[in-house]
Amino acid sequence: MMNDVILKRFETPDEVREFEKGKFELLHIGGITIGRATYEPGWKWSVHVGPLVGKKSCDVEHVGMVVSGGAVAAMDDGRVIEIKAGDVFYIGPGHDSWVVGDEPYVSIHLMGAGDYANSKASAKK
Repeated sequence: MMNDVILKRFETPDEVREFEKGKFELLHIGGITIGRATYEPGWKWSVHVGPLVGKKSCDVEHVGMVVSGGAVAAMDDGRVIEIKAGDVFYIGPGHDSWVVGDEPYVSIHLMGAGDYANSKASAKK
């Protein structure tokens, strides 16, 4: 039995998905995909990502943690939840999201990263 250790850093991601006012960096490690979202003030999912994947709301399920900045998750059922640095979140499918304040928003995504902002994954659904 081998005792492997794999180290990776977001400074050298395996993949980057870029869009206006933001990017989503991916690391593939240990059979999973982890993502880091970085969005500038003024970024909004329905404006800057939705049209790229042909969706009106995000249908990806997210589990992650906010590293810095703040954002809003607006669920399709009308609930609006603000998340900020230090919050660990679960956000189900069917939502919009946008940055709040004048600081960039950064979060780490432990679930849903592989499908996020991926026009190929959206085409399969």
